[in-house]
Amino acid sequence: MVNHRGHYHSKNLSSIRNRKSYFLSITLYVILLFALSLFIFMLYSKVPLDNDDELKMPLFRVEKPKSEQQLLDDDHLWEAAPARHNSLHPCVNPTSNYKAAATQVWDRYLTVRCNGGLNQMRAGIADMVAVARIMNATLIIPQLDKRSFWQDTSTFSNIFDELHFITSLQQDVRILKELPKELESVPRARKHFALWSGVSYYEEMTELYKDYQVIHVAKSDSRLANNDLPLDIQRLRCRALYHSLQFSPSIKNLGMKLVARLRSRAGRYVALHLRYEKDMLSFTGCTYGLTDAESEELKIMREKTSHWKMKIINSTEQRIAGLCPLTPKEVGLFLQALGYPPSTLIYVAAGEIYGGDTHISELTSRFPNVVFKEMLATKEELRTLSSHASSQTAALDYIISIESDVFVPSHSGNMARAVEGHRRFLGHRITITPDRKSLVELFGKLEVGQLQVSSLSRLVKQLHKNRFGAPRRRGGAPYGIKGRARFRLEEPFYQNPYPECLCNKPEKEEEK
Repeated sequence: MVNHRGHYHSKNLSSIRNRKSYFLSITLYVILLFALSLFIFMLYSKVPLDNDDELKMPLFRVEKPKSEQQLLDDDHLWEAAPARHNSLHPCVNPTSNYKAAATQVWDRYLTVRCNGGLNQMRAGIADMVAVARIMNATLIIPQLDKRSFWQDTSTFSNIFDELHFITSLQQDVRILKELPKELESVPRARKHFALWSGVSYYEEMTELYKDYQVIHVAKSDSRLANNDLPLDIQRLRCRALYHSLQFSPSIKNLGMKLVARLRSRAGRYVALHLRYEKDMLSFTGCTYGLTDAESEELKIMREKTSHWKMKIINSTEQRIAGLCPLTPKEVGLFLQALGYPPSTLIYVAAGEIYGGDTHISELTSRFPNVVFKEMLATKEELRTLSSHASSQTAALDYIISIESDVFVPSHSGNMARAVEGHRRFLGHRITITPDRKSLVELFGKLEVGQLQVSSLSRLVKQLHKNRFGAPRRRGGAPYGIKGRARFRLEEPFYQNPYPECLCNKPEKEEEK
């Protein structure tokens, strides 16, 4: 009896255990099914990340193939203008009315002292070639500026290919390395030619040759008008600047070596002319983002620089008006908003950045692949430039900027204008000119939380859709400006040599 009851009890316990195991299995199955359903729901749900309804994304990021529109957007960031527009071709040959230099009498002489930095001097030299042609004067190889901020001791042949300059222009103007010995001690007419002058002005200036055989020009910058000059004179300016005024072989070779090294790293790159050097910030009075000590240092520098006329500058007003260079942080925000990925290779074409790593890190935090010439060239290669560092290193920056896939200047100075013009001449390569005034307003709203990141990107793209360097005719002075003041406000000829030096047909098909 006892054994029977024990057997029955054991069987009953086993049945109970089986039922518990069954219910436990069902419960676990239901829980797993619920968890899987929740995972799938969350995977395909979209949740807002902030208050902007436009900025929504999956909680778990799923990489999808790029859409056709996304691929088009990527192409827009890197694709040169001719692929999107009717291509224009350089046309700089003289017309049939142009007389070769061999038919002229060159017993008058023009000596020139250039002023400014490298690109200001380059434009001035091209102008002086045209002026010598107008005045039927022999041009003596210009003297470069040795008194500028950089205190550069370079001679013409240190920077440029002197022989090529002379021989390539021999059909246009007679050029000598030095003034003939018998004329070295004769009295000279020393002249500051008027800014932005036309042909008639220089024809009047030839009256000076009745009393002097040599005219000395004290400054070379902006001595020719941007517009209303004969077609042959405008084309001569382009021949002089883009064909004849070549950098010396040593500079050109090193520049192209550095371009090759950049391309070996990433295939394509952005050249950023980051005008954030000490002298630039001091001259413009722009101190946004700087410490009090840095601002004071720039103020003292401006006060001590005698030829800078503006001593008291309101930094806030300068920035709001769009007159300040973009800061490294603002450049990073700008490129990010345009859609350039963090992996973009950026070459900084500039001198020493004020504040060093402290300020440049505000750019590299968004774009880690930022390089300088010191990171590309060996110490030995840079040592060959040390005796004339500023102009020769500026020449390297110029070459690398011209050859880049995209060029972005943070300020509209001489370098920015020269590179933009040259890139237009070479086929309207992408040059993105930031709308600094509008950007400052947007960045201000972003800083105080009145604008979201997604809206910033949309607005920046909209503002700059027509600022990628596409073909357009050179702009004149703003409406209503009269008198000589209008010449200063015209778009510079060397910033945009269209229409005189660019044609719709290849030059061999163009009527002369």
